[in-house]
Amino acid sequence: MSLALLAGFNAGAESFKASVIGITDGDTVRVLRSSSEQVKIRLSEIDAPEKSQPWGQRSKQTLSDLVYRRTVTVEVVTTDRYGRTVANLILEDGRKANEEMVRSGNAWVYRKYMLDSALLDIEADARRNRRGLWSLTEDRIIPPWDWRSKKR
Repeated sequence: MSLALLAGFNAGAESFKASVIGITDGDTVRVLRSSSEQVKIRLSEIDAPEKSQPWGQRSKQTLSDLVYRRTVTVEVVTTDRYGRTVANLILEDGRKANEEMVRSGNAWVYRKYMLDSALLDIEADARRNRRGLWSLTEDRIIPPWDWRSKKR
């Protein structure tokens, strides 16, 4: 795990309220701050299927159903190498969208950047109960990091 990611997480980073105005895929959204600034947010600790891979469109739709046109609290963790804000999205009822995507079987725990090991238990439960992408045949369950490396 990168020290920058940990430093950002431990530094009591910024949090702000925003409206979700766009869904890029199952782990990336656009939000509008009260200052009218648009911010691209990459959900922390998870990696959803790419749009072109099995379950990619369903993952995007699930995130949309969860957060689109809703007010969320953005808890900033860090900024990634693409300039995106990496953050937790907290729903009005207190649930984390990041965690809900794993719980519903619509994203993997991104082990390379994992900060909360409890997510592994949530992912294992989704897998055991064949929720979301875990209902696919074994040959179609491809972690996004493997999918991306094969597409290069």
